[in-house]
Amino acid sequence: MTQEADKVLEAGDASFDLPEDDAFESVGDHHRAAAHHFAAAARHHLAAAAADDEGDEETADRHSFLAYRHRLNGVQYAEIAVMDSESLEDVLESEV
Repeated sequence: MTQEADKVLEAGDASFDLPEDDAFESVGDHHRAAAHHFAAAARHHLAAAAADDEGDEETADRHSFLAYRHRLNGVQYAEIAVMDSESLEDVLESEV
């Protein structure tokens, strides 16, 4: 991995760390998991850009793939949060 890509990944925000047991019990937990994955995707995109700037195609491709996977996971957790949100169901039902 390139030095610049290493720096980008090390600069990640630890406030989005996932729980150790991977047990999500609340809508807030799903939102936190989504935020974690979207933040990780952004870091991998930045690392891919840095690797590309340095001409390291293999590292850039690997970070691009990891960014894509994190984005998919982020969308999945965001969808779960919306589906599990009872207050959203109440709002939508009251509008009908």
